[in-house]
Amino acid sequence: MKTARLSPSGNEFPIGKILCIGRNYAEHIKELGNETPDAPVVFMKPATAVIGDGETIIIPSYSRECHHEAELALLIGKGGKDITPERALEHVAGYGVAIDLTLRDVQAELKKKGLPWEIAKGFDTSCPLSAFVPASRVTDPHDLRITLRVNGEMRQDGSTSLMIHRIPQILSYMSGVFSLEPGDVILTGTPAGVGPLVAGDTVEAEVVGVAALRVAVK
Repeated sequence: MKTARLSPSGNEFPIGKILCIGRNYAEHIKELGNETPDAPVVFMKPATAVIGDGETIIIPSYSRECHHEAELALLIGKGGKDITPERALEHVAGYGVAIDLTLRDVQAELKKKGLPWEIAKGFDTSCPLSAFVPASRVTDPHDLRITLRVNGEMRQDGSTSLMIHRIPQILSYMSGVFSLEPGDVILTGTPAGVGPLVAGDTVEAEVVGVAALRVAVK
């Protein structure tokens, strides 16, 4: 069973659902040529997609274009349904960093056919995830710098201040569809700068001052 660790206490939560937001940063929407949605775009990854710091991304053989997307991750500590935006942050136990990996070629082909694209987002190793720091240690989750480097080269450098849908709205919207439970993980979208990974790369993602993650690519 995959678990999420809350530092420095070492408390572990069995990971439940991984709920992800797409198209939540305007510049990322532009770079992919997508339209800005009125409501949050939600998709899911299975818990089996998670790997931790120091582990290895394995690009599936059915893809030739695997992209990195660095994101602020939330760990749910208190469950709820139909959570109001005003109470939403009370349900967050911790903050971390994740990399949402996307098989861009597979996703594009499935989109053309009007088909679901879970196999482009939810494959094994598609969700590198750091340990989480307690929510009480993060003064403002909407004022955090997100970076991602590949082989030491900066690829992504953005701020959570640029989110279109902010965390209270995300949690309120999601909990209107899915009951949130302790151990659920929420990925809040990626800033601009996404790009390809190839075997042999080393990837470092960080929410500066909060959490960091380093993984290899095979």
